[in-house]
Amino acid sequence: MRNVEADSKPRILIASSDSVYASTLANFIESDGCEVERCHDSKGVYRLIGRKIFEVLVLDLEVNEGADMEIVSFVRRQSPRTQIILTFEMADVEKAIEGIRNGAFFYVPKSSQPSDVVLIIHKAVKSLVSERTVDAYEQHLFQESFGDTPAMRRVVELVTKVSPTDSTVLLLGESGTGKEVLANMIHRLSPRRDNAFVAINCAALPEHLLESELFGHVKGAFTGAVADKRGLFEEADGGTIFLDEVGDTAPAVQAKLLRVLQNGEFRRVGESENRRVDARVLAATNLNLVEAVAEKTFREDLYFRLNVIQILIPPLRERLDALPVLAEQFLLRFNQKFSRDILHIDEHAWALLQGYAYPGNVRELESIIAHAVIMAEGDTIQAVDLPDQIRFGGSARLALPNLSPDSIPTLQEAEKRLIEMALGRLEGNQTEVAKKMGISRSTLWRKMKEYGIARSGVGGTVDSED
Repeated sequence: MRNVEADSKPRILIASSDSVYASTLANFIESDGCEVERCHDSKGVYRLIGRKIFEVLVLDLEVNEGADMEIVSFVRRQSPRTQIILTFEMADVEKAIEGIRNGAFFYVPKSSQPSDVVLIIHKAVKSLVSERTVDAYEQHLFQESFGDTPAMRRVVELVTKVSPTDSTVLLLGESGTGKEVLANMIHRLSPRRDNAFVAINCAALPEHLLESELFGHVKGAFTGAVADKRGLFEEADGGTIFLDEVGDTAPAVQAKLLRVLQNGEFRRVGESENRRVDARVLAATNLNLVEAVAEKTFREDLYFRLNVIQILIPPLRERLDALPVLAEQFLLRFNQKFSRDILHIDEHAWALLQGYAYPGNVRELESIIAHAVIMAEGDTIQAVDLPDQIRFGGSARLALPNLSPDSIPTLQEAEKRLIEMALGRLEGNQTEVAKKMGISRSTLWRKMKEYGIARSGVGGTVDSED
């Protein structure tokens, strides 16, 4: 998509059945430094929006003979970042207001001066630049948070392509890898970002409660249903619903999910009439759905409906380059939550964090940082502030980067990091480190001196052999 900030001539499409009005308006807009194209019927809008990118569409509400909202909806789907300005006769003000509800940027009477329309176009372009700046910042933060391994670059590529669409997405990965975070990011980078993002863990509720939670119920539908209740699909109308652990849903719920995915229709529990909803569905599971389909515990037709785009999120141990950004985010969050002012993680503690395997993935890292923020005495997290599984072993791993072809370390680099990890875990006790590594104390000292490793296990001045 073109960068509007760097483009001196934003592209404007005028769609109006009034050729005189369109010509006059086009002249004003072109004299103000914009590129203008014109069409005079709905077919022209459908043709041009499908072929080119326009920053702004100036749409005459008379152009589609009463089906104006169809054009608005089409443009919002086909070109989500195109800002729509509606022009109308005063008798059609209600239709203009409806257009705003359907996603148009602004409306202006056709009796307005062309210079007024130009002013609104400038505001629309400025708003578009602001949106794209936010999108770029969020995507940059997202890329940093998930890491720069080949697998994660593929994830970023898929998210970038799928976010502007309404496609269903199936997120796969181990528990705690950040599937809900990724789903939220897809929503925030989509045209639905200003509407609700609703998430539910499908494994957390029994079948009858899950059905009611998703689709709502009417009064008297079951014991305890004392009033009508909207379901989460209705709450997500116009936005996005995230179905976590979708593989654990019961057959009856799967059938209702299939129906709402196929035609946007559902019924509240105890209700005989259909309701319609426009909610984008994102789903996640750590189960093997192909096996579940083969075992007849998950509907094949629902699997194919959900699996339009599949994104596999690697575990944290395979993307440790994201550790600094994630740790900083959690540090800021828990400083606020616990009214602390922790500024740093010292190098000794950092070596321990880098050497851990994170079987609980990002969720476990979050818990570790929360623990450390609570335990820290000053403004710096030290090794003693970390949980015992980090300090004394647990799921330890060789503190090496991801072993892609470009990142395989030399033997000396691997040995240096192994010594640093061991010193970190044993709190600088060189005698114990030498014993654990099966070398003499003097050999350890010489290697520490060679690699510039201090007693604590981080770079600095090496202590004497004694």
